[in-house]
Amino acid sequence: MKRGYRKGVGIFLFNSKGKLWVGKRIDNKNNYWQMPQGGVDEGESEEEAMRREMNEEVGLETGYDVVGISSDYYKYELPSKIVNFVWNGRYKGQIQRWFYCKFNGSDSLIDVNKYIKPEFLKWKWIDPYDSTKLVVPFKKKLYESVLSEFEKINI
Repeated sequence: MKRGYRKGVGIFLFNSKGKLWVGKRIDNKNNYWQMPQGGVDEGESEEEAMRREMNEEVGLETGYDVVGISSDYYKYELPSKIVNFVWNGRYKGQIQRWFYCKFNGSDSLIDVNKYIKPEFLKWKWIDPYDSTKLVVPFKKKLYESVLSEFEKINI
């Protein structure tokens, strides 16, 4: 079976202090943290997917502004030991457009338990460069690319 990449979006959400939002996934027992991200549903634009994921994963419908969008797509490949289990084995990885968003609300707006099936156990604000130390290893290069592009956005 020839697998392609799942189309997705990622969210680089930072606050007024320049800290980056990361969440600890419920379905991973290791101490890995990640930025919000997910697939683009059929008939959905990338921005619609980003706003849906922001709501589903972070609990935000408001309180943030999109300040930039990645100029290119970034991708990662799943390790061979999990590729058959993630997304029912349909994809070898994900190709994503990233949205740079500035959080302008109160932390009390953030609710990772807003929905019945939350994806994150807990969340925190971190130095953006620490994200590459906390993310699952197969996404590290993608995070480095996203950080590099974020540095070039004049905010």
